[in-house]
Amino acid sequence: MFRVTVRDHMMIAHSFRGDVFGPAQALHGATYVVDATFHGESLDEDGIVVDIGRAGAQLHEVLADLTYTNLDDDPTLAGANTTTEVLARVVADRLADRVHAGELGDSARRVSAITVTLSESPVAWASYERTL
Repeated sequence: MFRVTVRDHMMIAHSFRGDVFGPAQALHGATYVVDATFHGESLDEDGIVVDIGRAGAQLHEVLADLTYTNLDDDPTLAGANTTTEVLARVVADRLADRVHAGELGDSARRVSAITVTLSESPVAWASYERTL
């Protein structure tokens, strides 16, 4: 299995519902380092899983829709506790939509899975992996 990873970051505001979240039930900010890993069983004729420049640009565009926003106001996330795990799935799903739409180029047709990892700090992160 081949893997190519690109990295970016996002800064958001949100709040949580549920006593388990304690003070994080109030509106607060979070900054995430976001890694998107594209998995492929084979390489294309140029020897790549996915064009790393396109992958980075598409990740940046996906994150741009979330960055500097209050996720509590985002209608596409209505009713969701936007935990790190949930946000990892949101980013992975949006990247998968872009792969299917051809926005990552022809080589991305070989991508079999995407893993998105959101790091909250050097010692805490969450990931979501989905197949294509």
